[in-house]
Amino acid sequence: MLDVNNFEFMKIGLASPDKIRSWSFGEVKKPETINYRTLKPEKDGLFCERIFGPTKDWECHCGKYKRVRYKGVVCDRCGVEVTKAKVRRERMGHIELAAPVSHIWYFKGIPSRMGLVLDMSPRALEEVIYFAAYIVTDAGDTALEKKQLLSEREYRAYRDKYGQSFHAQMGAEAVKKILQDLDLDKEADMLREELKSAQGQRRTRAIKRLEVVEAFRHSGNDPSWMILDVLPIIPPDLRPMVQLDGGRFATSDLNDLYRRVINRNNRLKRLLDLGAPTIIVQNEKRMLQEAVDALIDNGRRGRPVTGPGNRPLKSLSHMLKGKQGRFRQNLLGKRVDYSGRSVIVVGPSLKMYQCGLPKEMAVELFKPFIMKELVERGLAHNIKSAKRKIERLHDEIWEVLEDVIREHPVLLNRAPTLHRLGIQAFEPTLVEGRAIRLHPLVCTAYNADFDGDQMAVHVPLSAEAQAEARILMLAAQNILNPKDGKPVVTPSQDMVLGNYYLTLEREGAIGEGLIVKDIDEAMLAYQNGYAHLHTRIAVQASSLNNPRFTEEQNSQLLLTTIGKLIFNAILPPSFPYMNEPTMYNLEVETPAHYFVPKGTDVQEEIQKRERILPFKKGILGDIIAEVFKKFKISETSKMLDRMKDLGFKYSTKAGITVGVADIVVLEEKKEILEEAQTKVDKVMKQFRRGLITEDERYERVISIWSQAKDVIQEKLMKSLSHRNPIFMMSDSGARGNASNFTQLAGMRGLMANPAGRIIELPIKSSFREGLTVLEYFISTHGARKGLADTALKTADSGYLTRRLVDVAQDVIIREDDCHTDRGLPVHAITEGTEIIEPLIDRLIGRTAFETVKHPETGAVLIEKNEVINEDTARLIDEAGIKEVLIRTVFTCNTKHGACKKCYGRNLATGQEVEVGEAVGIIAAQSIGEPGTQLTMRTFHTGGVAGSDITQGLPRIQEIFEARNPKGQALISEIEGTVTDITEVKDKQEIVVQGVIEPRTYTVPYGARVKVAIGDEVASGEALTEGSIDPKELLKFQGVDGVQSYLLKEVQKVYRMQGVEIGDKHVEVMVRQMLRKVRVTESGNTDVLPGALLEIHQFKDANKKALMNGDEPAVGRPVLLGITKASLETDSFLSAASFQETTRVLTDAAIKGKRDELLGLKENVIIGKLVPAGTGMQRYRKIKAETEMPVVNVVEEEATETEETIE
Repeated sequence: MLDVNNFEFMKIGLASPDKIRSWSFGEVKKPETINYRTLKPEKDGLFCERIFGPTKDWECHCGKYKRVRYKGVVCDRCGVEVTKAKVRRERMGHIELAAPVSHIWYFKGIPSRMGLVLDMSPRALEEVIYFAAYIVTDAGDTALEKKQLLSEREYRAYRDKYGQSFHAQMGAEAVKKILQDLDLDKEADMLREELKSAQGQRRTRAIKRLEVVEAFRHSGNDPSWMILDVLPIIPPDLRPMVQLDGGRFATSDLNDLYRRVINRNNRLKRLLDLGAPTIIVQNEKRMLQEAVDALIDNGRRGRPVTGPGNRPLKSLSHMLKGKQGRFRQNLLGKRVDYSGRSVIVVGPSLKMYQCGLPKEMAVELFKPFIMKELVERGLAHNIKSAKRKIERLHDEIWEVLEDVIREHPVLLNRAPTLHRLGIQAFEPTLVEGRAIRLHPLVCTAYNADFDGDQMAVHVPLSAEAQAEARILMLAAQNILNPKDGKPVVTPSQDMVLGNYYLTLEREGAIGEGLIVKDIDEAMLAYQNGYAHLHTRIAVQASSLNNPRFTEEQNSQLLLTTIGKLIFNAILPPSFPYMNEPTMYNLEVETPAHYFVPKGTDVQEEIQKRERILPFKKGILGDIIAEVFKKFKISETSKMLDRMKDLGFKYSTKAGITVGVADIVVLEEKKEILEEAQTKVDKVMKQFRRGLITEDERYERVISIWSQAKDVIQEKLMKSLSHRNPIFMMSDSGARGNASNFTQLAGMRGLMANPAGRIIELPIKSSFREGLTVLEYFISTHGARKGLADTALKTADSGYLTRRLVDVAQDVIIREDDCHTDRGLPVHAITEGTEIIEPLIDRLIGRTAFETVKHPETGAVLIEKNEVINEDTARLIDEAGIKEVLIRTVFTCNTKHGACKKCYGRNLATGQEVEVGEAVGIIAAQSIGEPGTQLTMRTFHTGGVAGSDITQGLPRIQEIFEARNPKGQALISEIEGTVTDITEVKDKQEIVVQGVIEPRTYTVPYGARVKVAIGDEVASGEALTEGSIDPKELLKFQGVDGVQSYLLKEVQKVYRMQGVEIGDKHVEVMVRQMLRKVRVTESGNTDVLPGALLEIHQFKDANKKALMNGDEPAVGRPVLLGITKASLETDSFLSAASFQETTRVLTDAAIKGKRDELLGLKENVIIGKLVPAGTGMQRYRKIKAETEMPVVNVVEEEATETEETIE
């Protein structure tokens, strides 16, 4: 067996006939599979034991040799080697073909590689290979040309005319002969000469041909190997045959396809031996060619070969392709042992790092560990009796199980795993029942709820795997969301509601103005009914022992409520006392005006003051973030557990429920609706008189009704009591929002029809009043469309994530500093006057490229190459600095990845990124995961063409695939001033006066002009509303312009939907789209014109040329969409497992490509450790000083020894 961990690289190429014979263990001569009477494989057949190895371990075909002691003996009667049956998964056979056949991938793929090498059209090739025409293989001294095609009639005429002085043949043999006669060096020189003068179509064709010819020259592949003389047969256990219950057999389609090839090959051999007429032999050869085509790629040419029930048979190519193919089904995703799944229920009493594991599941998962422990403790004599005890669930095993799972984390995963928080580690605690218990706070990360969701459990086995699970994956470690660096474990629903209720203040509550010594006295008053949680009281400040209080404050009384005293007890001791939900209170101190000197009339003081708002979901998130920033992980997770317990406890005490009486109907609703109806009637009147157009009428009606709904919503919210349970739920952020409430109590408003156009009949009723039949019917459109959209969106978003992961999977932090000499100026991202992403958000966690000083005082705010944290970013912002130069992945010089400085902070940990972090995958997950929250479709607002701009998920796809956008904007090709905008026949024309000459642009119909006369425009700036085509932008603004445009566009889509994503994730993706250069002139280098090269390969080639004093190559950067970029990657394994498997492999084989195994997918495919994180070379060689004995799990030996009773 190969040791995969010592691989340097993996190479692919064409196999020569001799190579195929060297793989083979024997020739398959008969089409038979097995003998249906004895069920043993037939000799020389497709399952022959002599060729492929024995079907039973250590047993030959005829039964002369049985048992291990004859290991390696070849039986003298049946010729079978005595060995393990596993060899039937690796031994190959072969078929000696009676006539050469062409390999369909190379002849039929696009472009046809065989056609390019021979300079023949694929159609001409097809005529020759399938015996429809003759091809001249040697013209001799006749007027014919080599490679000329002749029909049957022409061939006979020329035979009569020239006799034997020329050679012409049919079929793959003829093509093989011509390929063998080919002089590749001569071809290459000719093509290079042709390139110097050729233009247009001829040049393109010459470039393509040169690429293929050079590929054959450099790879050491012989072009004639594209024609097969010997056909390899894959091992029989990879194309199994199994007996079904009814005595019938089910077999892999490949056996049928192989059988057809063998039958036709044997018939052809017989015909050749008999010396049959040419026409019969040719027909048989053509059938053999078709049989081999069907075996390699069924359906690629002509009608596919079908099995029973007209089902096309699955050929070798189909075995590799698609989601069910070898790559994606077996190599990139495997099923594993030691795993299980069950329904999840909530475990409110668990700690952050715990999960509840059902007992019977734990027994099954930890079976080998329990067996080992039972034997060691002497509770069982051997492995077998230990196993029996476990299977009978003996009482002794429970105690052992407790000890085994202690300190042994398990991984919990919920599908779909959209980001790295979809798999986390927990310490298991045993629970009764059959459901897994999950901590309520990790639900957000998993996007789990308890309506029947299931989760899978996996056990990390080795000591290293357990250590990684504990240190890197424990749920208590994963507090921040990698996409934006904000806490992901914020309380939700009842926890929010409980804390909201706890921190409410009520005017005139029982016991108001009470002065207490400390929190214990306050609790005594509350428990005995002298005061309420919401009662405003005064407490002696010194009793709180808060180090943030000044001496003066400690001598005074603090005005607060009993609820807030309880709430503050869960915060770390050195935290400011939280008395109001403001950032000042959170980050600086408790505001001074809450302290009053002793002896003040507290009751009077309290009555003068305004009610303070309670703590809502947002401020709870801020508190968590602040605790994390100051106290790091362990303290945060403890505080989260305390906050969770508090929330559950007091939401239960509050007893907040929803009843129909809580939905208060608005008094003024009728008048508001009547007023709106009057306005609508007026608009209709104007329309009937012809004063306004249909479009204007529609727009006005829609706007009248939406305004009416807004007025109702506003009045409803004002009229609501603050103690209304529904108001409390939506105000706290626990559940629901203003719009839900409006629909319950006010009116439902306008609905859209299936096409997405808004219906102008509003739904005037609310749910409380009930809808009329027509209203109900109208509202069903929206409901159904919502469900259909959600289903489609999930699939689309998943596919987007897959493409993103594929393009960025090899981006890993590879070094500490790349010493780049370029920074990127960043400023706030704006759209018109609206700020989409403020500067402060773009600076946090980035490395400064140069020292930043205060513009007025000259004080240094941040040194060069230091990471900007929240406080520094705020200082820079407050200093009024509008633009800062930072290090970015865009300008990083590291090959195949990025460096620590250019990347900055790892948002998932809040620390500087480590070498080995797979930032490409993190970026892809961070962009893909919120994809499901984006809207699906463009909104159609009436019939106006200009406003149908793509938004949401389709827009993200449009950006990352670098497609021409819908509603494309016109851009200026030159820098200059807009001098004129005129109307010409329904269209507008814009004139831009450049430095040298003016340019005139015609505005397409329906587009809105964005510029005015006298405006300065830059090259590549939009003149009309709409999206710019990034490929055009690349021409005029270069790489920098495109990078910042794409970044801005992606952020615009996500921020509009209220999703925050760190810039660096988008930067990683955009950089991957721009990493290739298209060579236009090759100079004196060995790069080919028209080739796509990585930027660093291009630079290296030019460096070499310049060192030798040669002319360097010229190229221009290209923008590739993510699908194209994934397929253009250097790694053929990664590309083949992504899409278009056959095309990628064909190309790689001809070029004899080497896969250097730099990315993650390549290594997963061959079963190596991924070269990221702890699998990186630099970490792999580390050894611990004191070698601890790693205790291996005792597995039962399957091979029986010789002493067994025979």
